[in-house]
Amino acid sequence: MNKDSEQSQIDVNNVKSQPHFEEEMRKLEKLVSKIEAGNLSLAASLEEFEKGIKLSRDCQKALRGAEKRVKVLSEDRENDFLSGSGK
Repeated sequence: MNKDSEQSQIDVNNVKSQPHFEEEMRKLEKLVSKIEAGNLSLAASLEEFEKGIKLSRDCQKALRGAEKRVKVLSEDRENDFLSGSGK
């Protein structure tokens, strides 16, 4: 396995250890609804906003990891095809 393949494998394994994207999105959606309801104090709104920013960044990180995984899998499949070992 070459260095690029090893790094790709590390990235793919890292995606599996991240929190579930859908769960994080649900939390973010609930938080946005809570803020938009307008029943929070300014301090509470800011606190919830900070939580939302963190959730948003976590979701973006999960999406980037998923994109990397798709890229790795696509490249592996393309390499198999080009080498004649594809099914």
